[in-house]
Amino acid sequence: MLILTTILIYFCVLMLMGRLTSKKSNNETFYRGERKSPWYVLAFGLVGASISGITFVSVPGMVIKQDMTYLQTCLGFILGYFVVAFVLLPVYYKLNLTTIYSFLQKRLGNRSYKTGALFFLLSEMTGTALRFYVVCSILQRFVFGPVGVPFVVTVVALVMLIWLYTRRGGIKTLVWTDTFQTFCMMAALLIIIVEVIGKLDMSVGDAVWAVVADSHSRIFVFDDWVSTQNFFKQFLSGVFIVVVMTGLDQHMMQKNLTCKTLRDAQKDMCVGGFFFVPVNLLFLSLGVLLLLLAGKEGLAVPADSDELLPMFAASGWMGSLVLVLFSIGIVAASFSGTDSALTAVTTSYCVDIKERPDDETLRRRAHFGVCVLFTVFILAFRVINSTSVIDAIYIVLSYTSGPLLGLFAYGILTKRGVNDRLVPYICVAAPVICFAINQITVSLTGYKFGYELLMLNGMLVFLGMYLTSHRAAKAA
Repeated sequence: MLILTTILIYFCVLMLMGRLTSKKSNNETFYRGERKSPWYVLAFGLVGASISGITFVSVPGMVIKQDMTYLQTCLGFILGYFVVAFVLLPVYYKLNLTTIYSFLQKRLGNRSYKTGALFFLLSEMTGTALRFYVVCSILQRFVFGPVGVPFVVTVVALVMLIWLYTRRGGIKTLVWTDTFQTFCMMAALLIIIVEVIGKLDMSVGDAVWAVVADSHSRIFVFDDWVSTQNFFKQFLSGVFIVVVMTGLDQHMMQKNLTCKTLRDAQKDMCVGGFFFVPVNLLFLSLGVLLLLLAGKEGLAVPADSDELLPMFAASGWMGSLVLVLFSIGIVAASFSGTDSALTAVTTSYCVDIKERPDDETLRRRAHFGVCVLFTVFILAFRVINSTSVIDAIYIVLSYTSGPLLGLFAYGILTKRGVNDRLVPYICVAAPVICFAINQITVSLTGYKFGYELLMLNGMLVFLGMYLTSHRAAKAA
């Protein structure tokens, strides 16, 4: 009952913020926030928008099998955010875009434009639904299930709550709700760490040295070139993950396009990008501390790494305070990404697919329809079972987001023409070829591609467009 009450109060705060920020709202408010967002507010909210409920659940458990090597990817994130700030943002601001995929229409042609938008819609709905599914499952297992609420009702209720506070203000509302949700997430994380340190009978200094001395604190892997944890693979993957999943993602860029100037947007991106290493270091350190606590209490480490934090926090073993904080943490982390994703999908559908950015009736109907479709996606993922959900999401997005990397790279890095008629076929063929290459490599060598699938996918699209562009370039 305490958890339900706390979550209800949390949603009431979001509803109040939605109401206060959506007065006299229109399509300009919903899509672009009237271009008045303070950059420092966006920089703080960027952390919450990028760290989903998956991070809250999965990253602490990563230390079981991967130690702290995930920080190598996070270091790549920093360089990735600088690439977005100084390569992509200037293009978007120069063209005064509402959706970033309009660039493809201006540079490559209408079919390339529609292809990019459709791949975004597929990628965004898939990735966001996977992330939100985990949150719904955990809340169902530990909060709503015990009081007899069916899983379908849990999913429908949570999605409709998001719809309620975003349906009028759109992106303007999300700039401020993301800031509030990031604060809640970070507060929950820090207090949980303090509680775990208390259970270990340590001071903060003792806990820091215990984490440093633990065998799971290994960060860098330079000696094993085959391992997916190799530094160069992880670092480059981190760079490309940010470029694609932030710089080429309307969900992440829409808020950054609400800054008053390009310089403000660049400050937001660079400052926010630096936060990811210390934040993920805290999550991984929490994982090490939980392993130490399991050893002290004689508890078996779960076979599924995603169960490490829930085993302590969500079961009530550490008390009501940690249980409440855990619930608020994953809700805040997941909602700050999900609400902006649904808003971005609505924006892309109205502006890119229907090409009716001024139609408020279409926007309202599309936003509701997107929420309904999103609910269907989550229920479809009910049958998915992955040993590491965060890896599964990144690999899925390597197939669906790779074509976006190839399209934008070709458009920005070259001045060649393009055979616009063939672009949709190239973008569909590239993921299929990637899948075949991965299967053949596994059967012949045992090596399985990880995050590097994203780079391979984008390279195939770029190469395909380049090889078919000669005739179009001559005609131009």
